[in-house]
Amino acid sequence: MSAATDTESATRAPCLTGIKTAMLVTDLGFLLYWSVALLALIPAEYAYKDYDDPVMSDWNYSFLPLDTAASVTGLLSLALSRGALGRRAHRHRPLWLPLMLVSLTLTSTAGLQAVVFWALRGDWSPTWWIPNLALLLFPVYAITVLLRHGGTTTHWPARRQPGR
Repeated sequence: MSAATDTESATRAPCLTGIKTAMLVTDLGFLLYWSVALLALIPAEYAYKDYDDPVMSDWNYSFLPLDTAASVTGLLSLALSRGALGRRAHRHRPLWLPLMLVSLTLTSTAGLQAVVFWALRGDWSPTWWIPNLALLLFPVYAITVLLRHGGTTTHWPARRQPGR
């Protein structure tokens, strides 16, 4: 398979737009959640169980570096995949796929940690389970798609070039 055919095949990979959209929503959601949490804008009735317990607060804030790393690598990978960082960043464009895989792995890890924690505590609130199961599972699917369709190419454009 030629490099051009390989790149063209990767461009048509199923669900790439959906994966990128899910990543964008998740990464911006992480940043929004942490902004709201750090500003103490979450009403107690919407917070997690034992919100006022200092140990629970520490547990929650222990996710801040993980979620931030997932967001930064995710948003950077999305920008690189689109070529949105300008000409000077063009040489770094092939890094979008490894960065996306790192971001998805970190996101899934955050979801797994939260799900295991809530299970150990016997807290089955759908308010926390549904988003954390989504954080755990959507990256697994996305990683599978990326490795199946993009693992052999270093360049997977987000959209077709004009005239092609």
